[in-house]
Amino acid sequence: MKLSLNIFFFLFLSLIACKTGDDDGQTITDPQPPYTWDRFSMGVDLSYANELQDYGAVYHDSGIIVDPFVIMKNHGANTVRVRLWHNPAWIGEITGGKIYSNLTDVEKTIRRAKNAGMAVNLDIHYSDIWADPNHQETPAAWNGLNLTLLKDSVYNYTLKVLNYLKSKDLTPEMVQVGNETNPGMLFPEGQLKNNNWQPFGVLLNAGIKAVRDFSASSDIKPKIILHVAQLQNATWWIEGVVNKGNVTDFDILGISHYSKWSTMNKMSLVTNIITAIRTTYGKQVMIVETAYPWTGADADTYPNIFSKADSVPGYPLTPAGQLKYYKDLTQAVIAGGGTGIMYWEPDWITSSMKDKWGTGSAWDNCTLFDFTGNVLPSADFMKASYKF
Repeated sequence: MKLSLNIFFFLFLSLIACKTGDDDGQTITDPQPPYTWDRFSMGVDLSYANELQDYGAVYHDSGIIVDPFVIMKNHGANTVRVRLWHNPAWIGEITGGKIYSNLTDVEKTIRRAKNAGMAVNLDIHYSDIWADPNHQETPAAWNGLNLTLLKDSVYNYTLKVLNYLKSKDLTPEMVQVGNETNPGMLFPEGQLKNNNWQPFGVLLNAGIKAVRDFSASSDIKPKIILHVAQLQNATWWIEGVVNKGNVTDFDILGISHYSKWSTMNKMSLVTNIITAIRTTYGKQVMIVETAYPWTGADADTYPNIFSKADSVPGYPLTPAGQLKYYKDLTQAVIAGGGTGIMYWEPDWITSSMKDKWGTGSAWDNCTLFDFTGNVLPSADFMKASYKF
């Protein structure tokens, strides 16, 4: 009778536990939500939050007005991503003098994130404006500097930013050295030309060294993320950075994945790419930017970036379709051994906020809130159970 009970107990545990193997060959259960950021980062980029709320955006959960940082935390987020521009004076020309995404604004965002109980990914663009595959403009203060002086500027600036945040008890848990740096950074000196990765590598290594030197005297030792846009670019890019640019001392390859611009929209391809990168280079992999529409409609006169036609088969542009897309994408990332997924600007609902291209939001159909600021059911993908 005792033997039968033991067998039953063993079978019971086997049925209720999703199994993974640890280094000792033991069987362990899958982590369950809410996840810790260092086990699996469920991230939300809230870089616009301060500006949006200054321009009238209001957020609700179950009909009650709630801080958007708290809403995201309550729906499973454990990480806030925030961008940092060097000197975005151009914003003041639009706002009548108030500046956002500078260090003062970033300090406010990080404090809100930490107060809500979330980790932080500091995304340093090394530019005064958007840095992406089409734009990697050198900050105006650094224009005309040669590669050696730019290297020193990247190092000193990165270290200064981190020391400042540390002095405010706001050290980030992760730091991105550059944003979507597919073609290099800090043009023209750090631009990829004629397959020469060396200048770009010099600049990346300067930022990396600053983070490592900072970490030597910091209780929080930020993980270093390098960032490339779109899965189809990830393999050739990391090969160039590591083998041609001699950049090896980083922790995470961060990838932007937007279905609209991706040639890899099957979830199996997401898993395969992440697996291949981890196996080849021994680095963690995260999706550090992503979004998917919950509707094809538009809340304002600012044209949406994602249109009604920009859907992936099997995932209709509805709240339910958005939820299914993100549960499936998150599982695909986990299946490949990835360690995070970060939603880009889930809070960019329509308001009176202006940018260079319009008033309102070009992203209001890709948020995790509806047109009236109510959190959508799709936000709960961050607290769903997954098989690790």
